[in-house]
Amino acid sequence: MEYHRVLAGEKRRIGRGLLAILLLVGGMFGAIQVFYLLAVWIDGFFRTEPQALTPLTIGAGMAATALLIPWSMLIQRWLYGVRGPSLHSVVSRFRFDLFGRALAVIVPLFVIALAVTEYLEPRATAVWSHSDLIAWFVVVVLLVPLQSAGEEYGLRGLVFRIAGSWVHARWASLILGIVVSGTVFAVIHTAGDLWWHVFYVVFSVSTALVTWRTGGVEVAAVMHAAYNVMTFTFWFILHADLTDRFDRSAGAVTPALLIPSSLVFIAVAVVVWIRTRHAGPAKTPAADVRHSGVVPGS
Repeated sequence: MEYHRVLAGEKRRIGRGLLAILLLVGGMFGAIQVFYLLAVWIDGFFRTEPQALTPLTIGAGMAATALLIPWSMLIQRWLYGVRGPSLHSVVSRFRFDLFGRALAVIVPLFVIALAVTEYLEPRATAVWSHSDLIAWFVVVVLLVPLQSAGEEYGLRGLVFRIAGSWVHARWASLILGIVVSGTVFAVIHTAGDLWWHVFYVVFSVSTALVTWRTGGVEVAAVMHAAYNVMTFTFWFILHADLTDRFDRSAGAVTPALLIPSSLVFIAVAVVVWIRTRHAGPAKTPAADVRHSGVVPGS
């Protein structure tokens, strides 16, 4: 069966799916709040004036979001009886060969796209301390990739599968999975600007299609992580004003800030689709299905 159909069975289990999504999102925000408060407390020993956006507070949120990887696996095992590692891919393991090839292609594309964005739309800058620059570098390199992967395991992994199990028809299952996972993604990112929502649609549809066609979250995680890491890297290289950059209110961004990166997401999805047009989307081996606790759907 295809990646998003792994949880499908004779019964739709919509109530169980909604509970799983609530546990996923609630657990994420609960962990973020706890980690944030702890970071603020630690920051108080080193800063004379409290600041909402510091490397420690942002890093705490990223570390909490990274916990979605084991949390998603635990929810899937608990509520559906399916082994956690199946969230990696249809072969129940992380395919490092696919990950490496995606990394080599996708990272340079986002470097170019974000360089174009920063050149065409220069934004406000601020004074960054030497220690903050070092701390930001550590946070970006160590935690941003894990935060990005956490969101992919939670949304393009677990939520995509849950919503895909609610209907039996193949294409309806795919569409519902994309819509629900994309909606949850947009809700948890809470933006008031229309262009951000357009970007979230492009982002969610592209990563979901890539997950479906490749049969795993590896490439989607690379797409997400490359975009986030390169974005933060440009920010601290240019000494960006983070209050301005994190602004999601109406009128805060223009199309030029989002179009170059959106084109990369679309391009990656198109290339993946073309490369899999003959073989079709990757599927679980029959032996894996028999021994995973999965009930094959229609």
